[in-house]
Amino acid sequence: MRDAAAKVASVVPPTPLFVAEIQGVAVAFKAESLQPMGAFKLRGAWHRLTAIDAESRSRGVVAFSSGNHAQGVAWAAKRLGMPALIVMPADAPRSKRDGTLALGAEIVSYDRATESRETIAARLAEARGAVLVPSFDDPWIIEGQGSAGIEAAQQMAERGLGPVTHALVPCGGGGLAAGVTLALPDAKITVVEPEGWDDMRRSLEAGWIEAVGEGAPPTACDALQTTRVSPLTFDVLSRRGVEGVAVSEAEIRTAQRWAAERLRLVVEPGGAVGLAALLSGKVRAQVGMLVVLSGGNVDLAAYGRVLAGSE
Repeated sequence: MRDAAAKVASVVPPTPLFVAEIQGVAVAFKAESLQPMGAFKLRGAWHRLTAIDAESRSRGVVAFSSGNHAQGVAWAAKRLGMPALIVMPADAPRSKRDGTLALGAEIVSYDRATESRETIAARLAEARGAVLVPSFDDPWIIEGQGSAGIEAAQQMAERGLGPVTHALVPCGGGGLAAGVTLALPDAKITVVEPEGWDDMRRSLEAGWIEAVGEGAPPTACDALQTTRVSPLTFDVLSRRGVEGVAVSEAEIRTAQRWAAERLRLVVEPGGAVGLAALLSGKVRAQVGMLVVLSGGNVDLAAYGRVLAGSE
């Protein structure tokens, strides 16, 4: 994982660490929302794509994503001169779709309610002879995402905040959470998901993987709408005794507003869930706490309504 951290550090500077007081405690916030393409996904994508041999690079990569992994893969592929094709849901936020296209990737749309993005991507990768780059179910991706934890721990030590004792991490498929868990072996890790999409929380409590299932409620957290976590990420979190928390849409909006007002940061709904768990009191602040703000790719119209308190 330190190799992944070194790789990332060679192409982008560390994302800032902000500190603010909550419940009378100084809490650290890792602003992955300030990555060049707006989210932590750059880390895993860069680590994975740089491991592809020269011959295979010419055939490119295929990935599937609602937007942040798409942009991370597109960003890495562009820097490496590789073609990239991304399978994205037709209802993906326009800002994420436009960002992916701007980075030079090709997009194939699908209906997330009736079609399997994994199946579509696998077929396209096979037809092109390209490398399939999953969004979380991949050791390289997990290692790359974990570099955020290594980086944050170093920054906290440098600022005299001590070691990370408890980290709050947004969770969709669990790639970031698994990576941070491996990067911070002495810290307690809590994964945070939107209500109704908290399948990792339920899976960890049950001891086996439980899918989201039918009838999941609407959520603004498009980045966290994974219907089933992978055995790889679940195993990492389960073995470490990681616990989960679910937060409401209203709590997420409150967190977005707080981040804008107190940290001067634009944070997308899925990136704000860890902060939402803290502000709502579902998790108590403690010395050495780290909150990962995983992304900042917002739909401007929706974000404006959130800040205005009209949504």
